[in-house]
Amino acid sequence: MKELREERFFREFCDTADNMYRLGWDERNGGNISMLLTREEEGCFGAPIRTIPIPFDASALAGRCFLVTGTGKYFKNVKKYPEENLGAFRIAKDGKNAELLWGYSDGGKFTSELPAHLMSHIARLSVDSAQRVVIHCHPTHTLAMNYVHELDEKKISHTLWQMSTECIVVFPEGVGVLPWMLCGTNEIGIATAEKMKKFRLVIWGMHGIYGAGDTLDEAFGLIETVEKAAQIYMLTAHLPRINTIKDEELARLAEAFGVNYRKEFLDL
Repeated sequence: MKELREERFFREFCDTADNMYRLGWDERNGGNISMLLTREEEGCFGAPIRTIPIPFDASALAGRCFLVTGTGKYFKNVKKYPEENLGAFRIAKDGKNAELLWGYSDGGKFTSELPAHLMSHIARLSVDSAQRVVIHCHPTHTLAMNYVHELDEKKISHTLWQMSTECIVVFPEGVGVLPWMLCGTNEIGIATAEKMKKFRLVIWGMHGIYGAGDTLDEAFGLIETVEKAAQIYMLTAHLPRINTIKDEELARLAEAFGVNYRKEFLDL
């Protein structure tokens, strides 16, 4: 078996968790990351160690392997003690069990949000077969914005787009929004996956955000861009608006960069 710590994908996974903690997006054991492994990456792991029941039917992903943060694990410890805080597993043929290949060395298991992650993977793969990463976290300004801005997909996407020139280019489809729901359930997983068919970013009202991408960098960068826009909003929302990016200018920007933006989110 290859030395995991020397593998680029593994180092990037640990670095991403470390950055998310450093930025304050994942306090305590808040947040989770899951990554669908390539066949080459799967070769870094050995035979199954034990099985862990999955709380929903994941047979659509049978035979696929994932690297996932553990339940109750602190992101600040991932980089230093990865084998305790991460786990690599294969979805069993019956879709009802995860065959642990590595990690969760203290007897732990995957994040309680695994249903939302795997359902989101299924949804994103149905749209784009290259999408391999799902990140959930609690970015401070995005969360603060939830309390003072209408949780309406068109309105919050429009506001975020206006906060920075890059936004409509980075997430032209906008941001999906869910109301507050009980976390760690199949219900919130189903609702998130439904949104993930149309959006790569989904806000969980008064909780956090989900982001999906081809790579760790892309998923992280999507959330990072939303968080920067939310920070600008929170710094300026109480002040008179003297300047803004007009809808006509947002449309020109999106068209100049050749992105397929959600036109109904602009008032043209």
